[in-house]
Amino acid sequence: MPHHAPEPAFVHGQHARIGVLLFNLGTPDAPTAPALRRYLAEFLSDPRVVEIPRALWLPLLYGIILVVRPAKSAAKYASIWTAEGSPLAVWTRKQATLLRGYLGERLQRDGAAPPLVRHAMRYGKPAIASALDELKAEGATRILLLPLYPQYSATTTASAFDKVYEWASRQRRVPELRFVNSYHDDPGYIEALALSVLQHWQTNGRAERLVMSFHGVPERTLQLGDPYHCECLKTARLLAERLTLPPERVKVTFQSRFGKARWLEPYTEPTLVELARSGVKSVDLICPGFTGDCLETLEEIDQEARAAFLQAGGASFNYIPCLNDRHEFIAALAGVAIRHMGGWPLQETPTAERESSAARARAAGATR
Repeated sequence: MPHHAPEPAFVHGQHARIGVLLFNLGTPDAPTAPALRRYLAEFLSDPRVVEIPRALWLPLLYGIILVVRPAKSAAKYASIWTAEGSPLAVWTRKQATLLRGYLGERLQRDGAAPPLVRHAMRYGKPAIASALDELKAEGATRILLLPLYPQYSATTTASAFDKVYEWASRQRRVPELRFVNSYHDDPGYIEALALSVLQHWQTNGRAERLVMSFHGVPERTLQLGDPYHCECLKTARLLAERLTLPPERVKVTFQSRFGKARWLEPYTEPTLVELARSGVKSVDLICPGFTGDCLETLEEIDQEARAAFLQAGGASFNYIPCLNDRHEFIAALAGVAIRHMGGWPLQETPTAERESSAARARAAGATR
């Protein structure tokens, strides 16, 4: 039988708090083959990520992919690793810290206690279950699950929710849970993206095309009802409208294809090569679906895609960084969180104190 850590002891009468769990996809602990093997084993064995029968997929995963791929992936991670660690881990920590401050500032104006804020990774550390344990131990009786992927996909958002449900199944006292599925069309998020582009243009000038590259998923996910493709296109449309760009100046593409199956099209790198060969000399590229810079933006886009465009005849490739710790994005995240906490008491009297107050009220009524 699996061993589960005991629940933190419940303290009767403790203040009830709201918790917010900000979560991202994940990252290896180090840019090494052993660390990548552990990370990829967890990631690629998730049936939400690879929807192939286990009997067919697992022998291929453990017999070939986890033998060949970790060293190659480790070299890619090494090219973007920082003194603070993995860029995705760095930005996710900073975003959680800033969100805690923004929520505290906005809610304390109303005399409410600030929510507890933690961050977690679907794969790797800190794990979702351990972050939820921390929130519960600190008195969180209501927890909001807030993804750092603005567009919903079963391969990302739902997979993280699966881990929350697994954790909840082991709890005696399950907190009230709310889930933010997506905020792909949130005005604050769109405005944050737009301002990042406008500030880039102000400093560097405008390229001939703005390419918006989203992470790819297999095309069959769209046919099975996943809203991801539609939400990406809506984000792109709203951003283009905010920037007043005509359709011919914008390209929406999908990156990070894996395997031989057909994925959402058009693919990013072939599109950039085609643009260069058709005479387009300059492109600006933004990745609206990534809220923090990571391997897929810093290595796949700013290194590999850049090289492909320039080798095909392009002259200027400008990568616009992710939202990272931009004020406008953290403010938008805080707005999303507050809306989804609507109706939850933001400050709650402890149970023992409420019972004591009720007893005093009854006693006062009896003496009248």
